Amino acid sequence: MLSPTGPQQHDAFGQKVDNVDALSRRRPWMVRLIWLLALVIATGAVVLLLKPDTSTQAVAQRFGKRSGLPTAMPVSVAAVTTGDIPISLQALGTVTPLATVTARTRVAGQLTHVAFSEGQQVNKGDLLVQVDPRPYELALDQAKSQLMRDQAELANAEMDLSRYQSLVKQNAIPRQQLDTQNATVRQLQATARASETAVRTAELNLEYTSTVAPISGRAGLRQIDEGNYVQTGDANGLVTITQMKPISVLFSVPEDQLPVINQRLSAGEMLPVALYDRNRVHKLAEGRLATLDNQIDVNTGTIRLRAVFDNADETLFPNQFVNVELLVDTMRDAVVIPVSARLTGAPGTFAWLIDKDAKTVSIRPIKTGVSSADTVAVVGGLKPGDLVVTDGSDRLREGMQVVLPAEYSADSSATARAPGEQTSEQRPRRRGADGAGNRPSPPSRGSL
Repeated sequence: MLSPTGPQQHDAFGQKVDNVDALSRRRPWMVRLIWLLALVIATGAVVLLLKPDTSTQAVAQRFGKRSGLPTAMPVSVAAVTTGDIPISLQALGTVTPLATVTARTRVAGQLTHVAFSEGQQVNKGDLLVQVDPRPYELALDQAKSQLMRDQAELANAEMDLSRYQSLVKQNAIPRQQLDTQNATVRQLQATARASETAVRTAELNLEYTSTVAPISGRAGLRQIDEGNYVQTGDANGLVTITQMKPISVLFSVPEDQLPVINQRLSAGEMLPVALYDRNRVHKLAEGRLATLDNQIDVNTGTIRLRAVFDNADETLFPNQFVNVELLVDTMRDAVVIPVSARLTGAPGTFAWLIDKDAKTVSIRPIKTGVSSADTVAVVGGLKPGDLVVTDGSDRLREGMQVVLPAEYSADSSATARAPGEQTSEQRPRRRGADGAGNRPSPPSRGSL
């Protein structure tokens, strides 16, 4: 007889259960864990499938697979050439003026006139300041009056001496009186000479009331204003004048470089010197090495040198820090490569050499010599005409094929394309429904 409640089910132990969902309610965590694991696996698979491989090697491999050509890496190359390499020394220098003078007054008095402006370019002999000259004019008049009195006394004594000489010849006066008068004349001559010196001193003091520029240069900030009382013992002075044209730069080089520098200077050769800014980007000035110091600094093992520059546009300023490049010598007809082509690794110093025919690369150990900012001399391992890699070497392997720039490739049209890309002649033509060679319209953006 059927139960009025409908069909019933039993579990594994023979017990009755109310419905089908009762079994799943016993272990809900297991069902949820299975669904969670399935969701994670599906999400990871979708991410891995949709993530593009943007590496250069993968792009090259993709092009190679599409076109059927071998995989090749695009690189930048340079030809090994011969040329001159300048041998230069680099140092940090300080712009130092050839002359710096602090103008001071040489007489005391009130400052009545300032004839210069701060920062003005003054010439030697130009008036700078004027001190009140009236006290010194009066002193000059007084000295001249004293000189006139002494000269009158001297003239009277000389006339008496002339009379005494005549009377002595006539034995009218004793010889002693003549000798006394002769001494009096010499004494008055000395007095008159002292008065003449006092006059010249007064004239010089009157001239010193006008302070003039002792050198040509740039006037700095004035240290005293008009109307102040100035004295000869003022420590700050009136103004500082700095010679700007020409100007020099002091710098130091290692003592090991002294023999070659001294040899070239002794031979009368001119060593060019170039100045650069702090970042060594802009060239500030070009000049020549003037001289070197007479002793080596025992603390640093360096010697100081002075270079002179015209500084016509006043680009260089006193106490400015600059980068100095001294051209010591030039290596002629050297085998050179770009600095970027020289690499260092397990083989030592090497370069990636390109086989022009097979367009493959191989490691070539090299020996290098002196170098400049852009090039380095190769003593052994390369010869003029070889091609070396200058950029892209971090992705290369021994024997790998490379794509050369157009100027180094036999087929310039092929090298101008991306690696592995086919020309229009190499691509198979897709025929339409009418069998003609017309290409169908390109697919819309985003389609494969």
